[in-house]
Amino acid sequence: MKENLMFSPKNGFDRLPKEELAEMHAYCRRYMDFMDAAKTEREAVTETIRIAEQYGFKEFKAGMALQPGDRVYANNRGKMIIFAVIGTESLEKGCNITAAHSDSPRLDLKPSPLMEDSELAYFKTHYYGGVKKYQWTMIPLAIHGVVCTQDGAVHTVTVGEDDSDPVFCVTDLLPHLAADQMRKTMAEGVTGENMKILLGSQPMEGEEGDRVKKNVMSLLNEKYGFNEEDLLSAELTMVPAGKCREVGLDRSMMLAYGHDDRVCVYAEFEPMLTMETPTRTAVCVLADKEEIGSVGVSGMESEYFELFMEDLCDTQGVKLRHCLGASTCLSADVSNAYDPLYPEVSDKQNNSRLNYGIALVKYTGSRGKGGASDASSELFNRIRTIFNQENVFWQTGELGKVDQGGGGTVAAYLANRNIDTLDAGVPVLGMHAPLEIVSKLDAYMTMKAMRAFYLAK
Repeated sequence: MKENLMFSPKNGFDRLPKEELAEMHAYCRRYMDFMDAAKTEREAVTETIRIAEQYGFKEFKAGMALQPGDRVYANNRGKMIIFAVIGTESLEKGCNITAAHSDSPRLDLKPSPLMEDSELAYFKTHYYGGVKKYQWTMIPLAIHGVVCTQDGAVHTVTVGEDDSDPVFCVTDLLPHLAADQMRKTMAEGVTGENMKILLGSQPMEGEEGDRVKKNVMSLLNEKYGFNEEDLLSAELTMVPAGKCREVGLDRSMMLAYGHDDRVCVYAEFEPMLTMETPTRTAVCVLADKEEIGSVGVSGMESEYFELFMEDLCDTQGVKLRHCLGASTCLSADVSNAYDPLYPEVSDKQNNSRLNYGIALVKYTGSRGKGGASDASSELFNRIRTIFNQENVFWQTGELGKVDQGGGGTVAAYLANRNIDTLDAGVPVLGMHAPLEIVSKLDAYMTMKAMRAFYLAK
């Protein structure tokens, strides 16, 4: 009776065939390499295009003639990318769409960032996305981004990732002088305006006033060829320096900056590379700006997704709205993994857990499901049936106890376009911390889930 009537989740390592262990580790090694190369949304676009072109993907242009099996991509301003593999069925019957976001919480440089105080040079920052500010002090940070100069050149800047590079940091008070700070709440202990990046302390010889700042600017100019005015229009960001690392003596987990949501980005992307021609056209959307509301020209709320889909539909003489209305989407975003050190915030029975597979999240939102995309029973059942048939390990999840908090994904923006949409992704420990933890098994199962979904009829 228990086997027939009751649902009893099992740890994935108790179910995974031994012959798949090597495949799981190999997939995660490829993912770790991707994470080292793609710490920002710009780098994620550049890296996915580089890899995709090796597998025959070509840039899509409106009016292109497409045949089943063709592989195309569309690059939105270097910060959002969409891939598609054309299926044998008409687009009027819809697509199988996955959507993830490649941006992560970080420290963005202010428009006029460079300053000096007490013979120390700093970059001023404005944090991006939901962060615990105290977590970003006294850890090694790297500079990533681009600087455009008036001659039209775009300079890619990366400092802090190579072993020979210097790193940067936000300073903090020593405990001996932090009595007042320690009485504050954790949210107040480190202020946004104090999250300044320490750049240097050596003054420039033969100069007067702001000598350390001038020395720093001279070093940047020497290496990259830009001046302080060019910084005003730059797009530079500070992210944790260092590589994705295995966690635990059993090497069963991975620690990195930006698992949210690049662990889902790569899980969506890799199956596109080698998949056979699908029945329904497979579409992979990697969007920007999710951490601040999916806004702007490269966010999921922009019209770029519709533009791409409309141009795709035009190749077959299909109306866009008919295609979208017949389509299905997995909004691939991470969920919070149950942490036994903080049980008070989660409903253990309904929270996702490490090593139980991809988490299917029927709804997100907060306080009354506000801002959620609440998937239908029919859709949820269709997806779990696909996964069961393809031996994909899955579980359910939600974002904490009722009224405890919550959050959102890009799901609502897909659902608003009349696309059946379900949230699904990898459980994460320490979400939005500078470094986050995921399980290798969950990352691997999420890739298997996306592959099975793309090929579903």
